[in-house]
Amino acid sequence: MRILLSLVILFAAAIGLAVGAQFNPGNVVFFYPPYRIDLSLNLFIALAALLFVVVYSVLTAIRSTQQMPQRVAAYRRDKREREGNRAMREALKALFEGRFGHAEKAAIRAADNPDNAGLSALIAARAAHRMGQPERRDVWLAKAQDDQALKTARLMTAIELAVDGQQPESALEAIRELNASGMRHIHALRLALKANQRAKNWPEVLRLVRLLDKRNALHPALSHRLRELAYEALLSSVAHDTESIRRIWAAVPAEDRVRPFVAVRAAGAFNASGLHDEARTIVEKALEVEWDERLVRAYGNSAAAEGSPALLAQIERCEEWARSHPSDSELALTLGVLCLRQKLWGKAQRHLEQALSEASGASTVREAHLKLAQLHEALKQPDEAAAHYRQCALASIL
Repeated sequence: MRILLSLVILFAAAIGLAVGAQFNPGNVVFFYPPYRIDLSLNLFIALAALLFVVVYSVLTAIRSTQQMPQRVAAYRRDKREREGNRAMREALKALFEGRFGHAEKAAIRAADNPDNAGLSALIAARAAHRMGQPERRDVWLAKAQDDQALKTARLMTAIELAVDGQQPESALEAIRELNASGMRHIHALRLALKANQRAKNWPEVLRLVRLLDKRNALHPALSHRLRELAYEALLSSVAHDTESIRRIWAAVPAEDRVRPFVAVRAAGAFNASGLHDEARTIVEKALEVEWDERLVRAYGNSAAAEGSPALLAQIERCEEWARSHPSDSELALTLGVLCLRQKLWGKAQRHLEQALSEASGASTVREAHLKLAQLHEALKQPDEAAAHYRQCALASIL
């Protein structure tokens, strides 16, 4: 339809010009003595239009010729960009497919385009890492340093690859550089957590676990396990240094102090340092929050000296707990052990036999038989003591 309208307009214009030219008596004279040229106005207009077309065509050709080098350069640049982008797509596809050698080769081709050089280097670094080539991986990461727009991407890649490659020190160095730039998103915190765990930097592990817990970015089971590992390492590493264990414990948050696995390890560390009073205090506070058999056993291991008021207070406290937990075999065993230490033979035998009758675990049975054997030895009853020793040995085998 548009073509038809264009033809109609063109024909109408031609007819209009033809009709107009018939009624145009004008004349144009070019006079340069002794020469004289007479032209009709219509012919002059036609020649002028033709001259304009010729001059315009010549100037356009000259301009096109002058622009030819820039056009050729632009064409080559566009071609390189298309080839580079195609190579980039091939590199990403090969990386996701697990063809890491092909991915690195495609990334090298993609790096011919300066705009793709940084990303290509990161792709090649990942591919080299997956092929077990850490030296080549580091070379590619170094090439990506020139692109400041990719600084965060480069550091995140470096952290992830260093953690995966069991190089926690390199990962921590990249983390420090990343933190200096103010970048603290969740994935970076997770990678920092892994790096500090590999480096056994347990105070930082605890800080990161608490930070990730606040953002609900860590599974509760994983958070629990990491806290266990961290506190076990921190508290056991200073077990023979009283000042260090006190300093470590002072830095533990109040909500963590009453967790059973933390309190048990802390009590063990304080007991190993001879700080039994502080160990008992830790266990008592934890038991007020949550009842746990591990805490009860730790309380027995924190027994005060024989005949001391502290030991009598321990026995009274255990008897109070026994009224609330009458069927707890671990509590009965602990109470029997404390009474045995205080030489309350009757009470000790009664509680130890109760623990033996209600025990479900082999360790409780073995410990109860052992303490009963010691009790009968103290009472000069060798036959009964020997019988319990045999039962203790059988429980150890089973």
